[in-house]
Amino acid sequence: MAVASSDTAIRTGRVTRTFLYLVLLLFALFYMLPLYVMLVNSVKPLSEITGGGMMSLPQTWTVEPWTKAWNTAQIGVESTGLAPYFWNSIKMVVPAVAISTILGALNGYVLTKWRFKYDTILFGLMLFACFIPFQMVLIPMATVLGKLGLAGTTTGLVLVHVVYGIGFSTLYFRNYYAAFPTELVRAAQIDGAGFFQIFWRILLPSSGPITVVCVIWQFTNIWNDFLFGASFAAGNAQPMTVALNNLVQSSTGVKEYNVHFAGAILAALPTLLVYIVAGRYFVRGLMAGSVKG
Repeated sequence: MAVASSDTAIRTGRVTRTFLYLVLLLFALFYMLPLYVMLVNSVKPLSEITGGGMMSLPQTWTVEPWTKAWNTAQIGVESTGLAPYFWNSIKMVVPAVAISTILGALNGYVLTKWRFKYDTILFGLMLFACFIPFQMVLIPMATVLGKLGLAGTTTGLVLVHVVYGIGFSTLYFRNYYAAFPTELVRAAQIDGAGFFQIFWRILLPSSGPITVVCVIWQFTNIWNDFLFGASFAAGNAQPMTVALNNLVQSSTGVKEYNVHFAGAILAALPTLLVYIVAGRYFVRGLMAGSVKG
């Protein structure tokens, strides 16, 4: 009787898992449907899209929409591709992510291992900065950039994203370093190690998981940002997201949907690659930092 009950439970469990996997697969296919539409239509001639619909596979495969989006698409009043704006985003994202991550690590180090008066209040203010809507800082930030002579430049965008990202990076590293043994820091001080020696040789080498979290978070937010790019960049200094919007809006007459789809995939490709390469470390690092402090 016990063996029969066990076999029934096993079969029931298998049926339940199979049903669950089928439901999850259905949701995954539904979620991936927009990506399928973008990929399929980015390799179609425009005539197939307008005549045969967007869901069918291409009858004639072509990479012309991709080359046109990258090199010769019409953006605004100029005939140029997304390529220069792609490199604008690279020049904006790399220094902004690097600076905000390093500053966040230093802040987390100071707020956990070098305690001082009102350090909790300072951390609370930095944490509060994470919840300030983008729209509230547009006018003050525009004023600051204008006085610094950085309005309409890529350097100005780097400064904006560093300032706005410090709160998040500090939060990540502060929570992560809170569980780091303070005794190691004190022992290093007794041995004569200074502030930066302790940081570079003890804390930073052990910060791999949370560094990955901070880099991915900052990279995604900065690369996908449209509001700051549209507000603080002008002309040839605009990032990829603004150029993509201009590409779509500048089309007159027949909309070149295949070019638009190709441009959207090009704009999303860097963040997709980042998550493919380091996505598993993102979850591990996020959990490591969330349960500490």
